[in-house]
Amino acid sequence: MRILVAPDKYAGTLTAVEAAEAIATGWSRTAPDDEIVQVPMSDGGPGFVDVLHAALGGDLLSVTVTGPHGAPVPATVLIRGSQAWVESAQACGRHLVADVETASTVGVGELMLAARDAGATEIHVGLGGSGSNDGGAGLLAALGATSSPAAALTGGVRGLETLAGIDLSAAREWAAGVRLVAASDVDNPLTGLFGATRTYGPQKGLAEERLPAVDAVLEAFAVRTDRRTSLEPGAGAAGGLGFALLLLGAERRAGVDLVADAVGLADRAGDADLVLTGEGAFDFSSRSGKVPYGVAKVAADRLRPCVALAGRVLVGSREMRALGIESAYAMVDLVGEERSMSDPHGALADLAARVARTWSH
Repeated sequence: MRILVAPDKYAGTLTAVEAAEAIATGWSRTAPDDEIVQVPMSDGGPGFVDVLHAALGGDLLSVTVTGPHGAPVPATVLIRGSQAWVESAQACGRHLVADVETASTVGVGELMLAARDAGATEIHVGLGGSGSNDGGAGLLAALGATSSPAAALTGGVRGLETLAGIDLSAAREWAAGVRLVAASDVDNPLTGLFGATRTYGPQKGLAEERLPAVDAVLEAFAVRTDRRTSLEPGAGAAGGLGFALLLLGAERRAGVDLVADAVGLADRAGDADLVLTGEGAFDFSSRSGKVPYGVAKVAADRLRPCVALAGRVLVGSREMRALGIESAYAMVDLVGEERSMSDPHGALADLAARVARTWSH
């Protein structure tokens, strides 16, 4: 029996690569004769570069960029021929942000500059896991946009409050020679009831009473740049990094679809008898561009069953089937929450070994 293992990261415990290894280890314990193919996945968030490097090879370029509060942070750019992949979370991820209102995305623009300097003419930007909410203003500044006052674009939302004027011509000139792809798992606009601030601001530490004011700052930013573009699906991705990329002519793609195409997931699923996927918490939000839903869609297109192994399963059987998943199993139900957190690799391997008893021939 041939098993395709295609999980996302298990946030805070396992990378996608580590999760795939754990599932393969546990499955082989029960079904040693099964052939297991590991294809770690990502939706554009943390792990985006590592997953693609594992699947595609290429060169990892180590760089140092400006973090969300000005301190230097290490990052990597994946270069493969004329293509490059960068991960915005490495420059402005939630783990780096102390104050969302002063967090800048300058470092993401610097990652793009490094990719272009390395010879890339096609740059894919993964947009998940950001801790910023500056509408991508810092990214635009890094690529040459200017403002009055001069620091308005690089001080996060607090800087944008002072914005009196902006000129995007230099940034657009830089982007004219590059194909940009925004890899995003959300389709929110930049502002409004379902915009970046009101939808994701609280997760990033924005106080409830500050949401209207911060949303108004981004609305003013949109008016000074391109109001229509701010309403496009995905403009609100990563605190508005999606908006900045769309302003520069970027094509938007669902991150999981981009990764699936890059790793040849459809052909691999067609060659498999069973597809396994997973993530830390499997719930109904997984339908919004998350890896399990994307993998399940590919499996369904190839008429292959798809099973999810998760840290927690928070949906019932009806919702599970709506997501294209035949069955879902939780680590916490098998080994408890304490071991799931203290020994995630072992816990996931044990879960995979248990699931193999049911699903392996």
